Amino acid sequence: MHHRPTRRPQFFYTTAPLPCPYLPGRTERKIVTELSGPEGEALHDRLSRAGFRRSHNIAYSPVCPGCAACIPIRIVAAAFAPDRGQRRVQRANADLVGFEMPARATAEQFALFQRYQKARHGDGDMAAMGFYDYRAMVEDTPITTGVVEFRDARDRLVGACLTDWLSDGLSAVYSFYDPAEGRRSLGTYAILWLVARARALRLPYVYLGYWVPQSRKMSYKSRFRPSEVLMGGIWRVLPESLASAARAEDAAPDGAAAAVLTLQTTG
Repeated sequence: MHHRPTRRPQFFYTTAPLPCPYLPGRTERKIVTELSGPEGEALHDRLSRAGFRRSHNIAYSPVCPGCAACIPIRIVAAAFAPDRGQRRVQRANADLVGFEMPARATAEQFALFQRYQKARHGDGDMAAMGFYDYRAMVEDTPITTGVVEFRDARDRLVGACLTDWLSDGLSAVYSFYDPAEGRRSLGTYAILWLVARARALRLPYVYLGYWVPQSRKMSYKSRFRPSEVLMGGIWRVLPESLASAARAEDAAPDGAAAAVLTLQTTG
């Protein structure tokens, strides 16, 4: 008689409340689970399709009581069409080359990471990260991961994007760039590069994490069209009308959120 090996149970935990990084005055809680062992990659694939994100060897998803502001979003790579601003970004970075590097932290990457954190997120926790913290962020992973490096004609590193390779797409985990190169819009360019790479690999999606309509700093994610959002357990095409409303600088944040809730309950 043959006995199948017993599969190790997967445990999920809920974190303690912490201040929300996106919406002032709110708290966040996450459901987390460990990604490890021979089934870690397949589990990460399934959880990504369910709206989870990865940090180190942990997959997480927000489970904030009374709040559904964080909405998983992904770009439909094959159908993507850059808008006028994105085409301008492509032209501004025509001199750059993207290199797919293994998940190995380098001193050059860390120096760029530090400059970016001090200029853009000086009051955040990541600004205090040392090299060993950065190395853990890059290398502490049980799945297929790499760092896409963006270099100019002088071989100068101007941007980087920690990226996960999934069975159905690429997932942008964290990107950073030279703050002195603001005219390049390197954050946008990194996403455009990932979309082009996903298309070349015949992968259908580029996962961008969470779109928060009430947070202006997260509005850029809805500019990549077409995209899909996960609501009610179903990936749905994000309507252009809703994306435009959330992006408008003068739009009332609560109004954008209300429109999202309408989509979630009626879609």
